[in-house]
Amino acid sequence: MLTDIDSLVDRLAEGLDPSDIRTDADTRSEHARDSAPFCEVGDPAIVVFPRSTAQVQHVMRTASRMNVPVVPQGAQTGLAGAGAASEGCVVMNLREMNRILAVDPANRTAAVEPGVTTRELKEAASAAGLAYPPDPVSFNDCTIGGNIATGAGGVCCVKYGVTADYVRKMTVVLADGSLMSMGADTVKNVAGINLMQLFIGSEGTLGIVVEATVALRPLPTDALGLLAQFPSTSSAGAAVAAIVAAGHTPSAMELMDATATGAVSELGHPDLVDASATCLIVESDAPTKEEDVRAMAALCEESGASRVTVGSDSDTAERLLNARRMVPLALREKAMSISPTAVSFIEDVAVPRTNLAQLIDEIEAVSERRGVWIATIGHAGDGNLHPIVVFDAEDPGQNRAAQAAYDDIMSAGLRLGGTITGEHGVGTLKKEWLADQVDPLELAFMKGVKRMFDPQGILNPGKVL
Repeated sequence: MLTDIDSLVDRLAEGLDPSDIRTDADTRSEHARDSAPFCEVGDPAIVVFPRSTAQVQHVMRTASRMNVPVVPQGAQTGLAGAGAASEGCVVMNLREMNRILAVDPANRTAAVEPGVTTRELKEAASAAGLAYPPDPVSFNDCTIGGNIATGAGGVCCVKYGVTADYVRKMTVVLADGSLMSMGADTVKNVAGINLMQLFIGSEGTLGIVVEATVALRPLPTDALGLLAQFPSTSSAGAAVAAIVAAGHTPSAMELMDATATGAVSELGHPDLVDASATCLIVESDAPTKEEDVRAMAALCEESGASRVTVGSDSDTAERLLNARRMVPLALREKAMSISPTAVSFIEDVAVPRTNLAQLIDEIEAVSERRGVWIATIGHAGDGNLHPIVVFDAEDPGQNRAAQAAYDDIMSAGLRLGGTITGEHGVGTLKKEWLADQVDPLELAFMKGVKRMFDPQGILNPGKVL
């Protein structure tokens, strides 16, 4: 616990503008957590807003000398507690480092600071006739630094991959304030051991990303899509397996269980004819998209779909995919119907695609057993599901039931050969489960890597490991 706050403020002020060093209660409270529930949250001593790499180095050198923990933070949209403050720490919020440094159409790359939002990067790439494909649902607000820290994914991952597939080069500030650059501007680079991949998904425990160069892609053509409704989870799962086995590479393949479908149907989506069905939404942006969508629609029908709506143009495809995008609003409406203090929490678990239907069935059983309302959506193409628990956060009984349901879902995912997180990270929320997933020797090496980069243990302490 930091006791000499005045001395720390004085030292920080040697390299930061005083207005970027905040100790007031409102700022500390505002930056004490990210968007994850169930996590212990400490009271930060100070919140700082560096505006340059040199200032990030100054904060870390100061913290290292005074042995003060530092919690890096971005847009606070994280869902695993990696951005939650520890008691008496310095929260380093990087939102002011938000410059797009360069967009290089010839090499199809962009260089950005960590506070640039995913949407801002996408818009800058689009203005140059290119695309940055990773698309977390929170892309309007989440930052590139946060995406790198958590290894973020999104809807298009089934075809275009995740954040880790796009990082070419990065510069990080280490725990002692030293600066390290990794990667290269080239498409190919196998010089030495790839340390850069250690930092992607490390959730700010090894270093702080202050600059990243990411790969861009040609702009995709407008997509065509379909929405298929199924009488059972197993038939929807069979359709997913059939589409993959046939060699199709959809640009999106999103699943909504019957509970999620019912919630969206109540908002009046025109294509959800059967409010009790499991829905599969599939898109293709390939040159052969008309043929691909027809073929995938036929596979859905062969797998038992009760109704298939095929979009004839990009506007219809957008309307069909909008059923998936309406889920957050539908869940807010559901939460309000439960209680004014009810919340919805989106979870993250992934299994092999062949076990997708079984996991959904197990989640439905968890909902019934624990007496909590759970809707499941997910990226069916890569086996990554997002069960969403709606519960009254002010009701101790519902809170306990929601946490128990969360544990049951994690256990089911591991039992089916999966992982406790596909794209949200471990943070504090899942670190107890990490030991159940990874090999003990692998975990020991993870801890050794952490000690090597951060021997004092001051970078985001208590997270992941």
